[in-house]
Amino acid sequence: MAKKMYDYIIVGGGSAGSVLANRLSANPKNNVLVLEAGLPDFRLDFRIHMPAALTYPLAGKTYNWWYESDPEPHMHNRRIYQPRGKVLGGSSCVNGMIYIRGNAMDYEKWAKIDGLEDWDYARCLPYFRRFETRMDGATAYDGANGPLYLTTPECDNPLFNAFFQAVQQAGYPIVDNVNGYRQEGFSKFDATIYQGRRWNAARAYVHPVRNRRNLKVRCGAQTSRILFDGKRAVGVEYDTRFRKGVKAYGGEVIVCGGAINSPQLLQLSGIGNADELSNLGIDPVQHLPGVGENLQDHLELYVQYACKKPVSMYPALKYRNQPKIGAEWLFLHKGAAATNHFEAGGFIRGNDEVDYPNLQYHFLPIAIRYDGSAPNEGHGYQVHVGPMNTDVRGHVKIKSADPKEYPSILFNYLSTEQERREWCQAIRKTREIMTQSAFDEFRGGELAPGEHVQTDEEILDFVAREGESAYHPSCTCKMGYDDMAVVDSDLKVHGVENLRVVDASIMPLITNGNIYAPVMMIAEKAADKILGNTPLDASPAPFYKHEKGE
Repeated sequence: MAKKMYDYIIVGGGSAGSVLANRLSANPKNNVLVLEAGLPDFRLDFRIHMPAALTYPLAGKTYNWWYESDPEPHMHNRRIYQPRGKVLGGSSCVNGMIYIRGNAMDYEKWAKIDGLEDWDYARCLPYFRRFETRMDGATAYDGANGPLYLTTPECDNPLFNAFFQAVQQAGYPIVDNVNGYRQEGFSKFDATIYQGRRWNAARAYVHPVRNRRNLKVRCGAQTSRILFDGKRAVGVEYDTRFRKGVKAYGGEVIVCGGAINSPQLLQLSGIGNADELSNLGIDPVQHLPGVGENLQDHLELYVQYACKKPVSMYPALKYRNQPKIGAEWLFLHKGAAATNHFEAGGFIRGNDEVDYPNLQYHFLPIAIRYDGSAPNEGHGYQVHVGPMNTDVRGHVKIKSADPKEYPSILFNYLSTEQERREWCQAIRKTREIMTQSAFDEFRGGELAPGEHVQTDEEILDFVAREGESAYHPSCTCKMGYDDMAVVDSDLKVHGVENLRVVDASIMPLITNGNIYAPVMMIAEKAADKILGNTPLDASPAPFYKHEKGE
């Protein structure tokens, strides 16, 4: 039987893979295969479509790889949970739906790295705008004709009003949109929600083109290795539920597995630290010691308060109220289930030395954990806070040649003086905001950390005991040209042919905020690079720069 040949094989049907599936198959001459290890996202399961049900996929393994870190040495040796989407649409099916691009200065930092000049803000902004439809309308910063719908929330709970008043009382501005001219400040947070339901990457990019004859999307297909002829990638090998060792061949292999799965697959395929791979019985194809290194993430925790008035979302947790809430969402796509409730937040500088914000806030009108549990019986509210521009570095390393064995993941949270210092600043800045007079009528006792936590040592112990990943792993196949770089500015893997990586792993430095939007931009920009299209024109739109002493 003749081998089936594809022009492009996309490994991973997540956020970036969904974008590429659409863009690369737009030309009917391109035969495109997408291999996704997880289930299709169009199953009739409210858990991945109802915005307020986001805790369900995070707390289960149906749509989730359910990774854990190694014992973190600076976090009381806790294993830190790291969910990753195992479903068509990837982590866009299990994330908090918060749409944050990062700060313009993030991309300016990327562009200062030798060889990455075309990743500056002016040349990234047009790709953000290309894929957006912001329901509030187009601006020089926001798109209005793209496949990804963005809804700006109402923020109609009185606790949001108190929060916006409190940040102003603490001396911080309200901005129109943290994705616009100025990120520094507080605003409503756009969400990837459309008409009351989660608008994930697969729904935006794959569903409209599923019937293209030149596009094949295969779910339940876990890629075990990339096939090489010398230094040239010629295909992949994958397993399905019923068949093992299936081979697919193509002109170009594009790895879109994310910051954990992509370095794992490269290492399994002989690309990584040659000595470490040889010790595991894997024949090295290309010595790239940076594969799996440079892991970056955002650590965060909740600062929680009891609420003296019965205005929080706490009643929505009661089983007796959930049938009505569910019916309102199912039939009307409205109500408490039609929002992620992370409707407001912002960015500030925790000290005067940083050039742009290094702390991010999400405000939530309920006191709750990601797993859906509440810290106490009764009304409450909270802010999520954490440092953004971390200098902490970790790694992802396979432990054997078995693709089913999860890799070693170490984030190294709290391992640097900078991160520890910024955490102390974060808690103190947060208390300044949350104890402003705007909250006086609502504020009960501080549930977490608790008023007894005051010294640097007490704060850091609380962070070590209670801190959680913000679920933003990135940077493990970083873009650049130094000895630890894995891909070049066109996202081609150094030293081999016909192989690229397109996902959060190629970031040289983590962006300031949630990383879903930057991943989509990376994929859109990569599509033009892969197809040889003329890049979009650079944007002249200015961006805010903090002046020292302001």
